[in-house]
Amino acid sequence: MKHRYVPLLGCLSLSVLLLSSCLTRKNALPADRSVASAPYKKNAKDKKRAKGAILTDATTSPRDINAGSRLLEGYAEVLGVAPNQLQTAALYRYIDEWMGTPHRSGGIDRRGLDCSAFVGMVMRDVYGKSIPRVSKDIAGQIKRKYERQLKEGDLVFFSFGRREIDHVGIYLHNNKFVHVSTSKGVIISDLHDSWYYKYFTRAGSVE
Repeated sequence: MKHRYVPLLGCLSLSVLLLSSCLTRKNALPADRSVASAPYKKNAKDKKRAKGAILTDATTSPRDINAGSRLLEGYAEVLGVAPNQLQTAALYRYIDEWMGTPHRSGGIDRRGLDCSAFVGMVMRDVYGKSIPRVSKDIAGQIKRKYERQLKEGDLVFFSFGRREIDHVGIYLHNNKFVHVSTSKGVIISDLHDSWYYKYFTRAGSVE
């Protein structure tokens, strides 16, 4: 896949802070275990998320959107689409349950999780599909797509600071994707923001 490279504009350090390597093989997800309802108590070090707030660092999305009982409408506003364009309501309910959960390398629960763990959980619990634990292994099994072909639920991959794929997220709509940021946890970002797009490496769907 060919990509238009965007000037880094001094964002290398930002990308390092925002994103983590997902190459860990620790704590693989058990196939018969769902962690969506795992109990979690916040501690003083956790960043607070206002109830119902949809977290985003996308430059093209409105901030401080509170979904509340109008969950699909809230996510549609952040993504810049009409609510009826959100094809899988269960996906957004799942994202909302985990929104803001902190990053933790090798983590698979409410205390923290990494990018490939989150993607694996979504694929299993929302779509009923099983994928490898490691982002570069996931990338090797997808049906590859061009950027213009991406649809809700497809995967997007990045290579930060190295040649191998080391980060993965889930494509939503209008260039937005959800992933696990090192600094902000589960969050919605914009693929075309330069600190992501420069390292955008591959995309595709899970068979």
